[in-house]
Amino acid sequence: MNKITQKSFFSFLALYLTSSFIFLTLAAYWFFTSQVSMEMNNNFYKMNHIADKVSSKIIHAHMSNTPFKLEEFPNASVALLDENYTLLDGKIESPIDPTQDFYNKDGSFTLISKRAVGHLDVAYVIVQSSQCNENIKVLKNRVAYAVIITAIFIIIISVVMSYIFLIPLRDKMKEIEEFVKDTTHELNTPITALMMSTSRLKNKQVYDEKTINNISISTKQLYDIYSSLSFLSFDNSSEKEESIDFCHVVKEDINYLRELLDKKQITVVEDLQECPINITKTKAKMLINNLLSNSIKYSTPKSTIYLYCSENSFSIKDEGIGIAKDKLKDIFKRFVRANSYAGGFGIGLNIVQSIAAEYNYQVKIDSTEGKGTTVTINFNK
Repeated sequence: MNKITQKSFFSFLALYLTSSFIFLTLAAYWFFTSQVSMEMNNNFYKMNHIADKVSSKIIHAHMSNTPFKLEEFPNASVALLDENYTLLDGKIESPIDPTQDFYNKDGSFTLISKRAVGHLDVAYVIVQSSQCNENIKVLKNRVAYAVIITAIFIIIISVVMSYIFLIPLRDKMKEIEEFVKDTTHELNTPITALMMSTSRLKNKQVYDEKTINNISISTKQLYDIYSSLSFLSFDNSSEKEESIDFCHVVKEDINYLRELLDKKQITVVEDLQECPINITKTKAKMLINNLLSNSIKYSTPKSTIYLYCSENSFSIKDEGIGIAKDKLKDIFKRFVRANSYAGGFGIGLNIVQSIAAEYNYQVKIDSTEGKGTTVTINFNK
């Protein structure tokens, strides 16, 4: 990862983890408090039930004049007190607070019931139990373990999701890095040629045709790079459509690239008929310039390029290196190059495709490796 990708990765990870942990904490707190409340309510009803049961037996023994024996209860202790809080029977686990009927103190709950008052001298039935607090401790540990396990799971998921989320960004950053490298390389060639040609002119002080041609070619290459980058980066919607003859634009572009054609000794065979279409002139030039530049770039020296223009279509055929079949499906994608035979950004055909899509033109490519490529544009919508 580069610095930008790393920053995005950790930013997304931090945001995801923070929001997830906040939600997890709130969920755990809500669950714990609800379970504690439920446990305390259950504990109260259980202790109240024990007090009622003992009181009922005391009343029954008193009314029937039968012996009374205090029953033992699991997880609870029961004590019987008189009006002076003197222990009559049972066992008291912790000191009694006569000011409260039900309270939690010293790790256990205490319930004071007066239902048996007046029977067998029993004034108070005391029920004490620490089971509720023990259950709450167990619940607290379980919730803590669940939170830790869930947090670990969330961290793993967040790392995986962050990585998956950043795959498109990483790929795009890689494309941009490659694009910058290609741009540097593409600009370096004409700039170096310009510098060498200018230096040669200064040294010779003679303006020979070869040097002038080199300057012209390099200048046009720089302008084409600028035009392509401007088309990708800026909004060109302000330019109005007009009816133009596409074959006239083709002829202009042939003349524009004549020096490069002559340098590679490429012959151009033209069969150009009138082809009126409605399009902005800039985009018409971008269409033909990218196609013809590609044909020149990937054609071998002393080969031939064929240009055909009819009323509703245009096609360009070269005898260049061709495109592999497995690359044809991706050839219109931005920054994708079919091979490294010549320099380039991988944006020429993407520009052609985007203009064609805007005007509902159909673009078709037929290519055979080692034999050449034919690109056809059908202007019928």
